[in-house]
Amino acid sequence: MKFLVDAHLPPGLCAALQAAGHDAVHTRQLPAHNATSDDTINTLSMAEQRVVITKDTDFYYSHLQRGEPWKLLLVRTGNIRARDLTTLVERHLPAIIAALQHNSLVELDRQSVQVVT
Repeated sequence: MKFLVDAHLPPGLCAALQAAGHDAVHTRQLPAHNATSDDTINTLSMAEQRVVITKDTDFYYSHLQRGEPWKLLLVRTGNIRARDLTTLVERHLPAIIAALQHNSLVELDRQSVQVVT
């Protein structure tokens, strides 16, 4: 699966996803780096069929209203250390992948992975 990790999340999350065999890009790697606009992230997500991973609820609303980004993993953990977030994603990665196979909007909190319908 292909992922695009938003600026508010640690770049180390990409390394964890790549180690699990996925294609992952952080906004720091894009031409505008962490200043990449939401529209550009949505366009890239749609063009490359990338799942956007973010804490930014603007993506949640754009996904509900316009179907952009292509797929979305919304992180709803509140404040969390980068290392703890990476560990949380690694622990739930099989459930995240399974949920994203057939759904376009998935939420991750400190306890679980939930499909939003």
